Amino acid sequence: MHELILKNISKHINLTPEEEAHFVGFLKQKQVSKKDFILKEGQICKEINFVESGTLRAFYLDKTGKESTIMFAVADWWVTDMFCFVNEQAAMLNIEAIEDSCILQLQKEDLDRLYLSVPKFERFFRIIMQNAYIREQLRVIQELSLSAEERYHNFLIKYPKVAQQVKQKQIASYLGITPEFLSMIRGNKGKKKIIS
Repeated sequence: MHELILKNISKHINLTPEEEAHFVGFLKQKQVSKKDFILKEGQICKEINFVESGTLRAFYLDKTGKESTIMFAVADWWVTDMFCFVNEQAAMLNIEAIEDSCILQLQKEDLDRLYLSVPKFERFFRIIMQNAYIREQLRVIQELSLSAEERYHNFLIKYPKVAQQVKQKQIASYLGITPEFLSMIRGNKGKKKIIS
């Protein structure tokens, strides 16, 4: 039942069977229907979530109601409002299921207990947070240095699975462009293929 999450963890740390059982004891499985939220802006962010199946989207809603997608999460990915989770503060982000999904949730207080009882988890979550920071830094640099077409091309290469599972308007929101502009980019890409 917990094969995917244990495989995910084994990429960075090795657990004994006893440590695996101890860790699994902290997890809570949750089925999430399409369009349901696992976190809404303003709620205290108490969980980090591992996606077993399905797809989720974390987004920020500005005062005018415009959505900006911060990240997607598909099977074998972790997702939360990291700043608010670490500091146990009111969420700045909304996390919504794009399709029916199954997640495993780990409470902040249980994670803190885990750090004490199985210290190697500090290494695991340090790597997870470090990788998330690197990903976001590279994304900001790309937004400053690449055209929208180049960013879309990079998105397709880096996240092919996500690109197949989410709506074009959500990809546009992630790239910081309008859905219409993304349609234009996709149209031009098709024309280039025909010409070459």
